[in-house]
Amino acid sequence: MSLLTTNEVAVRLGVTLPRVHALIRDGRLPAEKMGRDYFIKESDLALVADRKPGRPKSLPAPEKAALDQRNASNGRAASKIKGGGK
Repeated sequence: MSLLTTNEVAVRLGVTLPRVHALIRDGRLPAEKMGRDYFIKESDLALVADRKPGRPKSLPAPEKAALDQRNASNGRAASKIKGGGK
């Protein structure tokens, strides 16, 4: 069993040190606290390593998507509609 420091984990995952601490705090990355430092089992990196970086893309709201599609079929741009016909 190989233990890694939070700095080593940050480098391996390609994230910042505060992000590693957040993963530990949120319980998504198990860690052992020894003194004031946290250590992570190398095998536990797989729990968070498969995630894509960044925020997940949100899906458009169904009403907005339907309105945009309807306006596109009418030849109208959404920006023109938002302006109130000005």
